[in-house]
Amino acid sequence: MKDLLTLRVNGDEHMAAVPTHWTLLEALRYAVGLTGSKQGCDKGDCGACTVWIDGVPTLSCITPVYEALGHEVRTVEGLAGFRTAPGVPHPLQDAFDLCGAAQCGFCTPGILMSAAALLEENVRPTRGEIRDALSGNLCRCTGYTKIIDAVELAATRLRGEVVVDDDPAGPVVLLPGDEVLAAAADRAADAEAEGVEVVL
Repeated sequence: MKDLLTLRVNGDEHMAAVPTHWTLLEALRYAVGLTGSKQGCDKGDCGACTVWIDGVPTLSCITPVYEALGHEVRTVEGLAGFRTAPGVPHPLQDAFDLCGAAQCGFCTPGILMSAAALLEENVRPTRGEIRDALSGNLCRCTGYTKIIDAVELAATRLRGEVVVDDDPAGPVVLLPGDEVLAAAADRAADAEAEGVEVVL
């Protein structure tokens, strides 16, 4: 038996006929067509299915679809343009890229949603607070260090601070605005002209 439901997801309304026993994850993936949230354990253990319901991280694989009715659901597809210009990646998405925090990527959507919820409440989290916020998200590829680094970087950007990691082994150089990037390119060109090797 199916019911015709209206779900509000990422700011848009979606009407879908779904079996009455489906979870929110099944409705998002198979009726609405948003496949960013991953179907991993189906038991609420891995966190790959994490979405927000009214801003609260929620395990969509164990949440009956009916619990989302009348609420705002946000999935990883809705992070781009959230707290940024439309279509612009969320600072977390950018930081994951810059820090190399995603490997196979299966867990990344759930981690992004859990971390983004943390940064909505606290833009100055400690590494311990980041670990606590991500404790329900499993990643089998990484040692979590780069993930935590990425959350710290995103928090710094959300605070409007400039981050420059001048350690040659460091993963990130983050400069705000085109004028700063242009100045850095000019400095690199000047250094090369003086015979200094510039490694990008």
